[in-house]
Amino acid sequence: MKVLRLVWISSLLMLVLLAPAAGHALENGLARTPPMGWNSWNKYACKGINEGVVRETADAMASNGMKDAGYQYVIIDDCWQTGRDAEGNIIVDKEKFPNGIKAVADYVHSKGLKFGIYTDAGTKTCGGRPGSLGHEYQDARQYAAWGVDYLKEDWCNTVPGQNSEASYTTMRDALKASGRPILFSICEWGSTKPWLWAGSIGNMWRATGDIQDCWDCKKTWGGNGVVQILDLMNGIESYAGPGHWNDPDMLEVGNGGMTTTENRAHFSMWALFSAPLLAGNDIEHMSADTKEILLNKEVIAIDQDALGQQGRRVKKDGDLEIWSKQLADGGRAVALLNRGAAAAKISVAWTDIGYPDTLSASVRDLWAKKDVGRKTGGYSAEVPSHGVVMVKVMP
Repeated sequence: MKVLRLVWISSLLMLVLLAPAAGHALENGLARTPPMGWNSWNKYACKGINEGVVRETADAMASNGMKDAGYQYVIIDDCWQTGRDAEGNIIVDKEKFPNGIKAVADYVHSKGLKFGIYTDAGTKTCGGRPGSLGHEYQDARQYAAWGVDYLKEDWCNTVPGQNSEASYTTMRDALKASGRPILFSICEWGSTKPWLWAGSIGNMWRATGDIQDCWDCKKTWGGNGVVQILDLMNGIESYAGPGHWNDPDMLEVGNGGMTTTENRAHFSMWALFSAPLLAGNDIEHMSADTKEILLNKEVIAIDQDALGQQGRRVKKDGDLEIWSKQLADGGRAVALLNRGAAAAKISVAWTDIGYPDTLSASVRDLWAKKDVGRKTGGYSAEVPSHGVVMVKVMP
């Protein structure tokens, strides 16, 4: 009995140690799995966004399989606003949105989708439009009246001494007071380590600087490409979980800066991170390769797994890496990642991912969409340069 009791206690302790350590999660009932949708910025930025683009995107998402695959949110990023009136109410850019924001939100909702919008915690947005500093409750009431379901709040043009935790707490309280459930996305670029404090404030928070449309940006012109973000995300996995997620920024799949192989690896790693999957391309006119990546339901299922654990790097040998994510059904998602310039064989041992080496497990290749048989002790695959082989291992 004493031995059994010790085994039970040690098992309980292991469960506690493996549980997310983010503290109290924001209890607004939203984002129990990572949010999925589309954001306008990566493709359209300030100049290209308008009412027509948003409506066409909602039409495409509802009809091209994205809605059925789990994509929900249609989000307008910066540059939808121009100023404030005498009472301080935010003014919509009538050239870009002649029918107003509520009409756009109503149209998105009519497609069975949810609507998101953008603001900034400073005096101005990153695009120079009016921010929400000092107007948080007023703006939140307006968003609720428009039917907003998702708010992204940026961190440009803050005032000297402005505290990120206090600022985002104010907006959280304003959203709650609005009376409408609104998913809250914090975007201060990981500059004040939000994973340490944001779990009870936002449903997601940017853990990195802005993504750029390149595989390895430091080898081209600088900035955060996919591989830079991988390194920034590793080590903070314990802070993510249902309702509160580390955000490595929006997807660049389909925007032209990366190859199909690189885009497939990019999407795979975001799924392994339990990251929000926010497409940032022209989804109305995307290529067959881009569509095949964004609609891979087996990879999406890894991202949306109910356990909500963020994957982590378990082994690194130069440019060859193994990443693993525990799943709710006891399986593991495993990414064999090749950051190098040439194809290479990568091998994962079951002991690398928390299984005994004597285990016999079924292996399914999630991009080939086929079972590769039962394997004992581990699995090996040839992985292309800048590519990934992503498998699900099931005892």
